Amino acid sequence: MSFIVAIDGPSGTGKGTMTSLLSKKFNLVNIDTGATYRCVTLAMIREGIKLEELHKIKDLLKRIDIKMERDTKNKDNNAPLVFLNGEDVSEEIRSKEVTSLVSPVSSIKEVRLAMGDLQRSMAKGKDVIMEGRDIGTVIFPNADVKIYLDADEEERVRRRFKQNEEKGIKMSMDEVRESIRKRDENDRNKEMGALKQAEDAIYVDTTGKSIAEVEKELSKIILDKKKN
Repeated sequence: MSFIVAIDGPSGTGKGTMTSLLSKKFNLVNIDTGATYRCVTLAMIREGIKLEELHKIKDLLKRIDIKMERDTKNKDNNAPLVFLNGEDVSEEIRSKEVTSLVSPVSSIKEVRLAMGDLQRSMAKGKDVIMEGRDIGTVIFPNADVKIYLDADEEERVRRRFKQNEEKGIKMSMDEVRESIRKRDENDRNKEMGALKQAEDAIYVDTTGKSIAEVEKELSKIILDKKKN
């Protein structure tokens, strides 16, 4: 029987970092749900498909192939490698262009349904940890552990700005702040899979906390559940 950990929350709260660390610590398969939507976005950009061209998006969803594999060459990073139609796009899906479009793309009903099915398929029969906006509410409402990560806006902006710098993505602090605000507004008002805390999720505010402090707090939540 599979064991599922669902981590939800807005961008810049540490979901990706925690998912990577905890997957390694508890030997859980790390399924990056956000990467699936980023792959669809990248494919649309490459084929010049616009948001309003629903017939083309439906056709794309029938043809697209998204896979994730453990990065065996980088033992310090447990984030999966992401492949789009056989090509490693782990870095490209984090580009400024993809980031600016992924939220509206992920709001499209047909995209959410297709990626939801894909995410469940990836997790079938496995002990997994998944992070996103609607893991504990839509994808796996019966997850064994549900955690909602949050942080104040300025902290999230600083984290994302630093992350972009490390990845060579050139965005000013103001651009990052505007991007996060737009993303938050769109995520919270989606017709399907809107960002919200599941009623039975444990709320964790990461503002002012170190990575080690947050990891310790989340580890205790998971351990407590495993004991019960």
